[in-house]
Amino acid sequence: MNVGSLLPRHAHLTPDRPAFVFEGLRLTFAELDARVNQLANAILSLGLRKGDRLAVILPNTAELYESYLAAAKTGVVIVPLSPLLRGPGLVSLLNDSGSSLVISFSDLANELDGVRRDLHLIPSGNYLLIDGPARQGFVSYAKLVAAQSTDPPPAVEISGTDPFNIIYSSGTTGAPKGIVHTHDVRAMYCTLFSASYRMTPESVVLHAGSLVFNGALVTLFPALFLGAKYVLHRRFDAHAFVRGIAEERATHVMMVPSQLIAMMNDPGFSRDNLASLEMICTVGAPLHQEHKDRLSRMLPDVCYELYGLTEGFVTILDRTDYVRKPGSVGPPVHFCDMRIVGEDGSDLRPREVGEIVGRGPILMPGYYNRPDLTALAIRDGWLFTGDMGYIDDEGYLYLVDRKKDLIISGGVNIFPRDIEEVMAQHPAVREVAVFGVPDEKWGEAPLAAVILASPGAVTESNLREWTNKHVAARFQQIKGVVIMDDFPRNTAGKTLKRVMRDQYWPDKSALI
Repeated sequence: MNVGSLLPRHAHLTPDRPAFVFEGLRLTFAELDARVNQLANAILSLGLRKGDRLAVILPNTAELYESYLAAAKTGVVIVPLSPLLRGPGLVSLLNDSGSSLVISFSDLANELDGVRRDLHLIPSGNYLLIDGPARQGFVSYAKLVAAQSTDPPPAVEISGTDPFNIIYSSGTTGAPKGIVHTHDVRAMYCTLFSASYRMTPESVVLHAGSLVFNGALVTLFPALFLGAKYVLHRRFDAHAFVRGIAEERATHVMMVPSQLIAMMNDPGFSRDNLASLEMICTVGAPLHQEHKDRLSRMLPDVCYELYGLTEGFVTILDRTDYVRKPGSVGPPVHFCDMRIVGEDGSDLRPREVGEIVGRGPILMPGYYNRPDLTALAIRDGWLFTGDMGYIDDEGYLYLVDRKKDLIISGGVNIFPRDIEEVMAQHPAVREVAVFGVPDEKWGEAPLAAVILASPGAVTESNLREWTNKHVAARFQQIKGVVIMDDFPRNTAGKTLKRVMRDQYWPDKSALI
């Protein structure tokens, strides 16, 4: 199974069908295939061959989307990296991946210039810039690609076990690791997710999250597989997203909770503007029940929730279960198995909390060049997720929290999500994140960071008092509240609790 065969098939069978939309660019499958062929031939002209690594450090652009497709045709392994990377982090990932070509943008040119002497495998002419003026050591992406043939690149034998990408973990819980996915894995993304989301060739996918993160590929590959139209926004803007759904008659969207909350607070959020939607799926973090209830009241029978790891295990709460199973993230997708295990590795009974472990056909073969870390994560074919949860009697999964987010206060385990679910019900709270900070008496105690629905809607002390009256147990009472304009987030939009924890851990004076 070679996912590079999908685009040429559509270009041959349905050449005039709408394929890709980005800002003013609208391409049919024939036009998209021709552009991808040019990029593939450009990559080969710089000396890359099957198995070589291509790093793409871009915001959402047509060039980023086309790089995935060109890599698939050539057997080159794509390494999508966050455009926010700088300094040692940038050097580390480029060297760790062994990348020999970089496609980037002018905002990063000075940074790449400054660290070039520290990079191991990238020749001077293998820095392509998609925008900005010409500069020494960099090649114009547009000029290089325009000079290439629109004919398909020379055929290369690609098997399902060949790597398609190295995706680095988002870094929400520690040092990033290079996650390898094969063409087989991405082919299973095509079939498993298109079936799970009831997608068809007539579907229209709209996406505004960062394409460099794996969550984007959960709808990208099904759209490519089916020949559905894929609409990409440069960045997420709630008002533009609502307008895009209405204008493009989008049927399927994938969003992280912060994006969904912003959309629900946009003046344009209405049944009429979103009438075309057949799926809204949240991914990346749990959506608190307060927001789920509001969403399902406004848009019944279109809501899904995905829990999963880039490493390769996924559950999906289907739209038919969204109201019936409040708090659940669903059962495993087809061909995947799940267990809940205790500290000794034994299987637990329904409703007993333990670590979530899973296996299936989308499991990574391993972390790139890290057999030691692979052996810790995958044991006897099972991926140990580091997440805590339980199943009900029907086998539906309920998340409790990440092991690393667990707060141990006076010897008692506190799961931040339990407190977050309570605080999300306060009318003044738009978003909340709870994490542990030092406490002289208990060792560790919960602190809540909040974004308010409107400035000055509630004071920190009043919100703390309200929360401590409404939590289920005294040990869940929060030590303090910090009101923030926004949370630190990665490019995918995920909230970085670790950054906030590091900020407040040493500074007790910041706590009320």
